[in-house]
Amino acid sequence: MKYISLLGATGSIGIQTLDVIRNNPDKFKLLAISAGENIELVRKIIAEFKPEFVSVQYKDDFDKLKTEYPKEITFGYGSSGLMETAVYHKSDVLLNAVIGSVGLNPTLQAIREKKTIALANKETLVTAGHLVMSLAKENHVPIIPVDSEHSAIYQCLQGEKWTSVKRLIITASGGSFRDYKREELKNVTLEQALNHPNWSMGSKITIDSATMMNKGLEVIEAHWLFDKPYENIDVLLHRESIIHSMVEYDDSSIIAQLGTPDMRVPIQYALTYPERCHYQTDNRLDLAKIGQLHFEEMDFERFRCLEFAYEAGKAGGTLPTVLNAANEVAVHAFLSGKISFLSIEDLIENALARHTIINNPDLDTIQEVDSETRGFVNSLV
Repeated sequence: MKYISLLGATGSIGIQTLDVIRNNPDKFKLLAISAGENIELVRKIIAEFKPEFVSVQYKDDFDKLKTEYPKEITFGYGSSGLMETAVYHKSDVLLNAVIGSVGLNPTLQAIREKKTIALANKETLVTAGHLVMSLAKENHVPIIPVDSEHSAIYQCLQGEKWTSVKRLIITASGGSFRDYKREELKNVTLEQALNHPNWSMGSKITIDSATMMNKGLEVIEAHWLFDKPYENIDVLLHRESIIHSMVEYDDSSIIAQLGTPDMRVPIQYALTYPERCHYQTDNRLDLAKIGQLHFEEMDFERFRCLEFAYEAGKAGGTLPTVLNAANEVAVHAFLSGKISFLSIEDLIENALARHTIINNPDLDTIQEVDSETRGFVNSLV
């Protein structure tokens, strides 16, 4: 039995994680959760899974829940509640599924407490990959990726020598606007942007997929997770999202991981690793039915956010922190109807251009740069 703490229980990845736990009651027990504003869903989670610790975003919700469940559950709220969830003393695994750089500090603290980390929060490695991986190595803590692309690479590396890896190939669906020319993106709507062709994801990740920033963040993640230079990490447009990623070895062999687009599969793999267990689904991969798979080179002029990510990753230091912070603010502004879709790129480019890189930043510096960048981009919005 593995005992789970789950950050972001009411988000897209969180809900699918609950599915995995629900379908494997003999393997997993949910002990601690954090959630945002969806208190009705929190109540349903409490009723079904009976966690011992629950954290919410706001104190008002904290006060209400404390009166509703006076004895059975311990409650927390805000950033301190998030931290308490991450390091809950009875849990062995932290699945971090929150969105944004808010996921960094809980991950670092959970590593110090020697919790196994199942990581779905991209920003943790994008903003502070050098700190996270160094701390994980020091504490002998495994970082098991939950993103389908990194899970695929992780699986393709099993039983192989990492020193024999020549290239990591991350696949990209192309997002909601993969068939649009840049000229056609000027007047796209929020509703169009949120209509992803393959995956069911939260709104922020869906917009990141449409701009291709999602894939850029994954490139930076892959650099830290698998200790490969950016020159050896490629992105390939793959419309069907059947091959989730590939690894090319020195002998020119390429190993790929395939499956239907279902995030519950990599979530379950991260929680059961190094074992595999049965997954109940009516949607198993049928290649004969699919018939064909398609691949295209990425166009960096068309998908500028992907180019920004490569540039920021290669420059290193605090520039990936700026990239992530600027993107979070810009995407929120687009979701709020304050800017156009293409303005997301413009805001990120402005933030990157004005920043003076600080090399080997500590956590305080990262947080300071993150805050300063958000203030600058908000001033432009």
